[in-house]
Amino acid sequence: MTDQTSPIELYYWPTPNGWKISILLEELDIPYEVKYINIGAGDQFKPDFLKIAPNNRMPVILDPEGPDGKPISVFESGAIMQYLGRKFDKFYPADERARVQVDQWLMWQMGGLGPMAGQTHHFRVYAPEKVLYAIDRYTNEVNRLYGVLNKQLEDRDFIAGEYSIADMACIGWAQLWERQGQDIRQFSNMEKWIERMKARPAVAKGLALGLEKREQSSFDKDKEQQAILFGQKAR
Repeated sequence: MTDQTSPIELYYWPTPNGWKISILLEELDIPYEVKYINIGAGDQFKPDFLKIAPNNRMPVILDPEGPDGKPISVFESGAIMQYLGRKFDKFYPADERARVQVDQWLMWQMGGLGPMAGQTHHFRVYAPEKVLYAIDRYTNEVNRLYGVLNKQLEDRDFIAGEYSIADMACIGWAQLWERQGQDIRQFSNMEKWIERMKARPAVAKGLALGLEKREQSSFDKDKEQQAILFGQKAR
């Protein structure tokens, strides 16, 4: 187990992708410092941030105690989770077969659940006009993905067997089932898993990090902020 003496810097905004890392850092119980990146205000386009986040997305971490004791920055939430899991040897098994299980479901979230749920949020909540084809397309795909996860949880408490970064990656998206047009009662295994996850103190704390800032930003109602984020241009 690696000791962390200097805090890891977490560049973050309270979204499903940001929550992945806040939850993991809480579970690891290591020192970290939050640097809020208000994506509605265009903070993701600032030059200093782009130096460590070339894709102008959060989350990003800056670890002052990286490999060989030298600082390292890591962008993309899945890569951050794998890095921290390897470094601290927790929630990311060293055994190759077990690690493949975790990697499969982490990539499933990165390539499936996250993007599809994100598009569902966009067309159901934020799109300036209702495009029924898009709403149906993404809502139905999220429904299919929920079915996949529900089946995986049929005979286990956690997605890859033992509690892992795969669970942390999925919970932020899964807890927003209502916003995605889903009825969680149709997915009883997934519903119980969400309850188990949210009962963990570190998960609850990670999900709560900075929520007051998101509420203060009025992003859901502020068309200018939405234009900045969805138009991908600086203010």
